[in-house]
Amino acid sequence: MTKDLFGKALIDYHAGNYTEDLITWTNISEEDVLPLPYLFRPFKDMPKLEQKALQLAKGKILDVGCGSGSHSLWLQNRGKDVHAIDISQGAVGVAKARGVKHAELKALSDETRTFDTILLLMNGTGIFQELKQVGFYLKHLKSILNPGGQILIDSSDISYMYDAYYSERYFGELDYYLSYKGEEEIPLKWLYLDFDTLKTACTAVGLQCEKVMDGEHYDYLARLF
Repeated sequence: MTKDLFGKALIDYHAGNYTEDLITWTNISEEDVLPLPYLFRPFKDMPKLEQKALQLAKGKILDVGCGSGSHSLWLQNRGKDVHAIDISQGAVGVAKARGVKHAELKALSDETRTFDTILLLMNGTGIFQELKQVGFYLKHLKSILNPGGQILIDSSDISYMYDAYYSERYFGELDYYLSYKGEEEIPLKWLYLDFDTLKTACTAVGLQCEKVMDGEHYDYLARLF
């Protein structure tokens, strides 16, 4: 059972009890600090990939893994019809407290409504967890996409972090760890997908995939339709 340390950290920051940041690490990387203010950043401080995705969003929008609600708020403040979901109860509570009108505790796989734009940002492919699950999630995303709709998703090609390719495991499959105030969360499976692998997976389920733009550090934004 998850401790929802991510949600607890967001609640603390929103309540003015900011004393520590989140600490993250993976099976191939050392500990890194995830500053809580970054999770509440305004549009001007977002990476260009996120800014571009938000500018392209149209129609009825689903913000998957909404976190504190920063993306949803920017869209909502521009009159967009946006619905936010997250599996962190704390995150959903904070998003609502910040003014997100339609925020719900829900996993992507449980979503049945249909949308014109589906956003999966901040390494949106992470939610797929493992390479073998990519097809399942892409089929589900396709099933909740309205005709003429689009999925905007970002990820990174992290092959540069390896000295050699490990054949027993796709290089983008990571074990992700998180700690907050001395507590450690249950490890998560987290997936980074290089663009060519994503495009191949999209083709297999009948989705088209185009690269919208490259980021500053091996990352990219893709549009699926």
